[in-house]
Amino acid sequence: MRNSRVSTQPPGGGGRPSGPAGTIARIKLENFMCHENLQIEFDDHVNFITGQNGSGKSAILTALCVAFGCRAKSTQRAATLKDFIKTGCHHTLVLVELKNKGIDAFKHQVYGDSIIIERRISESTASISMKDCQGRKVAGDREELRELVEHFNIDVENPCVVMSQDKSREFLHSGSGKDKFKFFFKATLLQQVDELLLNIKKLLDHANALVNDLEKSIQPILKELHELQGKIKSMEHLEEISKKVKELKKKLAWSWVYDVNKQFDQQSSNIEKLKEKVPVYEARIKKCHKIVEDLKDCFIKKKTDSDSLVEGSMEMNRKKNELQQSLSKATQEKLQLGEEYQRLVRNVDMLNKQLKALQAQVRDIRDQHLKNTQAEEYQMEEKLQGLGDQLEATRSLLKGLKDEEESLSKNVEMRRNEIRKFAEEIDGSEQKLRHINHSIRQIQQHQTNKVTAFGGDRVTQLLRVIENHCHKFRRPPIGPIGVHVQLVNGDAWSIAVENAIGRLLDSFIVTDYQDSRLLRQCGKEINYHQLQIIVYDFSIPRLVIPDDRVPRTGHPTILSILHSDNPTVMNVLVDKGHIERQVLVQDYEMGKEATFVQRVPNLKEVYTKEGFNMFFRGSVQTILPPNRRCRAGRLCSTYGDQIQDLKREVYDIEGHIQQTRRRKRDMELDVQNVERELVDVKRRRLNVEKDLESKKLVIQDLKSSREIEATFASQATVDERTEEISEVENQLQEQELLLVTFKEKMNAAEEKVQNLKASFEELCELAKVVSNDMGEATNDLSGIEKQLHTTNIERAQLEKVLSEKLIPAIKEAEQELGRLQNQRDEYYEKASLICPESEVEALGGCNGSTPEQLSAQLNRFKERLVRETRSNPDSIDDLRLMYEKQQKKILRKQQTYEGFRQKLNACTEAVDIREQKFQRNASLLRRQLTWQFNGHLRKKGISGNIQVSYEEKTLAIEVKMPQDASSIAVRDTRGLSGGERSFSTLCFAMALHEMIEAPFRAMDEFDVYMDAVSRKISLDTLVDFAVSLGSQWIFITPHDISMVKQTEKVKKQQMTAPRS
Repeated sequence: MRNSRVSTQPPGGGGRPSGPAGTIARIKLENFMCHENLQIEFDDHVNFITGQNGSGKSAILTALCVAFGCRAKSTQRAATLKDFIKTGCHHTLVLVELKNKGIDAFKHQVYGDSIIIERRISESTASISMKDCQGRKVAGDREELRELVEHFNIDVENPCVVMSQDKSREFLHSGSGKDKFKFFFKATLLQQVDELLLNIKKLLDHANALVNDLEKSIQPILKELHELQGKIKSMEHLEEISKKVKELKKKLAWSWVYDVNKQFDQQSSNIEKLKEKVPVYEARIKKCHKIVEDLKDCFIKKKTDSDSLVEGSMEMNRKKNELQQSLSKATQEKLQLGEEYQRLVRNVDMLNKQLKALQAQVRDIRDQHLKNTQAEEYQMEEKLQGLGDQLEATRSLLKGLKDEEESLSKNVEMRRNEIRKFAEEIDGSEQKLRHINHSIRQIQQHQTNKVTAFGGDRVTQLLRVIENHCHKFRRPPIGPIGVHVQLVNGDAWSIAVENAIGRLLDSFIVTDYQDSRLLRQCGKEINYHQLQIIVYDFSIPRLVIPDDRVPRTGHPTILSILHSDNPTVMNVLVDKGHIERQVLVQDYEMGKEATFVQRVPNLKEVYTKEGFNMFFRGSVQTILPPNRRCRAGRLCSTYGDQIQDLKREVYDIEGHIQQTRRRKRDMELDVQNVERELVDVKRRRLNVEKDLESKKLVIQDLKSSREIEATFASQATVDERTEEISEVENQLQEQELLLVTFKEKMNAAEEKVQNLKASFEELCELAKVVSNDMGEATNDLSGIEKQLHTTNIERAQLEKVLSEKLIPAIKEAEQELGRLQNQRDEYYEKASLICPESEVEALGGCNGSTPEQLSAQLNRFKERLVRETRSNPDSIDDLRLMYEKQQKKILRKQQTYEGFRQKLNACTEAVDIREQKFQRNASLLRRQLTWQFNGHLRKKGISGNIQVSYEEKTLAIEVKMPQDASSIAVRDTRGLSGGERSFSTLCFAMALHEMIEAPFRAMDEFDVYMDAVSRKISLDTLVDFAVSLGSQWIFITPHDISMVKQTEKVKKQQMTAPRS
C-alpha cells in the first residue's frame, strides 16, 4: 500500500466533543508494516474500524503497542522493532496524539491540551519523543513515557486494554481453563502484582543471605574478643587475689587479738558464773538444814498420833465381837419362828384347796345338767362373735382401701399437672432456643456483610438494582440509613438506640418524589414491597440544634452518641426521629427519675441501656418494655462478643431442656407406676366390698335360727356339798388366827436382827476409818523418814561440791585469766605494727572467722597467686587497650548489620501485608467477576457462573441455556454452539473490562465464530456496554457492521481494500 485511506462516517451529533484525558485523538503511521502513510482520527467513545483481511487493521493495534513502549516480541508480530519497517523502506514513524484535558491531565502546564508521542525506528536505532500540543519536544527518554503510562494506567500488554488477534485466539477462543485463567490473571493485573511480589521475595532472600554472611564474618573477631575479655578478667582476678592476700594478712594479725579477747571475755564470764554459784550452794545447804529440823519435829508428832490410833482400834475390835455374838442368837430365834410360820401357811393352803374342790363339785353338778342344751347356744354365740369381728375387720380394710384409692388418684392428677408444666416449659425453651439461633445466624450474616443487618438479602439486591438504574435518579438514593451511622465511644448504647430509631435504620432517603417512585419500582423488581422511603432535600446543610431545644440533663442524647459523615442522614434522624430530644440513661430507676420526677423541658422520650422506653403525655405516665426481638444492636462495631454470649445462652437453655426432659420422663414413669398401683387398689376394693356383703347375709341367717332353752339342776346333791364347805371354812378361820400371831412374833425377831446388823455395820465402818487413819499415819511416818534421809544426803553432796569443786575451779580460772591478759597485750602490740584496727574494721572485720581459718585461706590465695602469675605474663593495661579497640570496631559492624536486619524485617513485614492484601483482592475479584459475568449473560436470558482456582491456576465457565430443560449447567463451553460460545466469552471479557480502569480499550476480531444473529446481539451488547462504561473503545472487525446504529457516540471507519 502506498497511501492508505480510511473512509469515515462521522457521528450523528455534529462536531466531535473533547474527550477525557488519556484518550487517543489520532494515530499516524509512516512506513509501518503494510502502511505507507496512514492517519486515523478517533472519537472519544466507540470507534469501529472495518476492512477486508490484509487491509492493515491489526497493524493499527500493533502501532499503538509500539508507541507506548511495548517490546516487539510482546506484540507477537515481530522479533525486533526493525521488522516493523515496511519492505523497501529504511525507517518508520508511529505518532499517537493523546488528549490532555480535565482534572486527570498529565503535566498540563508542560504539555497543554494534548500530548504527542512520536516513535521513530530505523534499522540501527529507535527513539522516543514526547511533544506538547504545539509540536515542541518536551522529553525524549523512556522514563517520561513510563510516567505517562502509569499516570493514565495504559497497560498495552494487558489483554483487556489491547486485545490483538493472537491474544483473542490465545485467551478468549481457547477451551483451556488454564488459558482463560492466564487471561483473567493478566487482565486484572494480578499476574503483574504476583510477579512483583515473587521478585521482591527473591531479593529479600538474597539480602537476608548477605546479612547472614556478614554476621557470620564477624564471628571469629567476636571469638577473639571473648578470649581477650577472658584474659582481662583473669588478670583482674589476679589483682583481686593480691589485694585479698594483703587484706587477709591484716585480718589474721587482728584475728589473734580478737580470739584472745574472746577467750578472755569467756574466762571472765566463767569466773563470774562460778562466783555466783557459791551463794546459791550456801543457801541450798542452809535450806536443807532447816528442812531436816522440821522433819524431825513432824516425825515425833506423827508417832504420838499413831500410838493413840492403835489403842482405839483394839477397843473397837472387842465391841465388834460382842455385837457379832448377839446377832447370831437373834438370827437363830428368827429362823425357828420362820419354820413354825411356814407350817401354818401349809395348813391354810391345804384347807383352801379342799374348799375350792368342794365349790368346784357344786359347780360341776349345776353345769352338768345344762351341758347338753347350752353347748349349741355357746357355739352359736362364738360363731356370731367371730363373724362380727370379721365384719368389722372387713369394713376397716374397705375404708383403708378407699382412702388409699383417693390418695393415689390425687397423686396421679398432681403428677399429670407437673408433666403438663414440664411440657409447656420445654416448648417455651425450644421456642426461645429457635429465636436465639435465628439471632446468631442474623448476626453472623451481618458480620459478613453489614448491609444485610438493615433489611436482609433484599437490601443487597436492591442496591444492585439501584446501581443498574443509577443514571435515572436525579440524586443517588442514600440508604439504608443504618449503614451510614456509627456509634461513638463503644457499643454500650446499641440496644437503647435500636429500640429508639430501629425502624428508621432500614429506610432509604431520596431527594424528591420522582426519585421516590423510581426507588419504589426498583423495590418491586425484587419483591421488596415494604420499603421505607423518606423524601428529604439533599442540599440542606447539617442542622444546628439550638441549646434551648435540647433537654438539659446530665445524661447523653441519641444525637450526642451518633456519628455520620453524611449530613442528610443526620438531618433526617433529627427531623423524623427527634434524636436530639431522646435521652439515654444507665438504668430503670434513673430513667423514672429523669422522666417523671424532674420533668425536663424539651424531653420527648427516655431509653435505658436495657431498652425500656419511658415518656410523659399530659397526665399519663407510660413505661414500655424493650423489644424482645432486639437481642443486640445492629450498630455494634463488633459482633464476636454478642455471638459468644448468645452461644453460651444456647448452651444453658439446651442443658435446661435436657434436664427438664429427664424430669418429665421420670415423672411419666412415676405416673405409670402409681396408675398400676391405683388399678390394683381398685380391684382389691371391689373384692372386699363383695366379701362384706356376703358376711352380712351369713350373720343375718344365724341370728334368725338361734333358739333359747331353759334348764334346771338337781338340788339334793348341792346341799350335801354345801355343809362340807361350811366345816372347812371354820377350820380355815382358826388356822388364819394362829398365822397372824406367829406373823407378829416373826416381825419382832426380824426387827431385832436388823437393829443388831445396823449397829454391827456402823461399828465396822468406824473400825475401817480408824484402820485407814492408822495406814495413813504409818505411810506418813515412812515418808518423813525417807525425806529426812534424802535431805541429809543432799546436804552432804552440796557441801562436798562447794569445798572440793567450786572453790578450786574459781582459783584455777583466775590464774588462766591472768595468762590471757598477758597474751592479749602481746598480740595487740604486734597487730598494731601491721595496721591500725580501724583499717580492719573498714574491711568488714574478721566476719567471725578463726585465726586458723584465716591462715588456711591466706595460704591458698598465696599459692593461687603464684600459680596464675606464672601463666599470665602479659600486662593488664595492654590487654584492656587492645580489647577497647577490637570492641569499637566490632560494635560499629554490629550496629550496621543490625540496621540491615531491621530494614529487612520491615521489608519482609511489608511484603507479608501486601501479600495478604493481594490474596484478599484476588478473592474479591473472583466474586466480582462471577457477579458481573452473570449480569451480562442475563441480558440474553442465560445464567452462568465462573469458578476460579488460584491453586490449580484454572478458570472454568459454567453456562445454563434457557432452552435446557435438564437444568444442568454446561461446564465446557465447547459443548455450546459457536455463537453461544462466542457470546459467553464476550460476556466474560466485558466482566473483566468492568474490573479495570483505562482511558481507552481496543479489541481485534472479537466477533469471530459468531452467526449473524449472535453477532448482532453481541455488537448491540458491546456497544451499550462501551457507552455505559464511558471510556474510549476501538473495535476492529473484518465483518459487516451495518446493523450497528450510528449515533453521536459511535464512529465507523472503513479501511481501503488491499491492492492485489
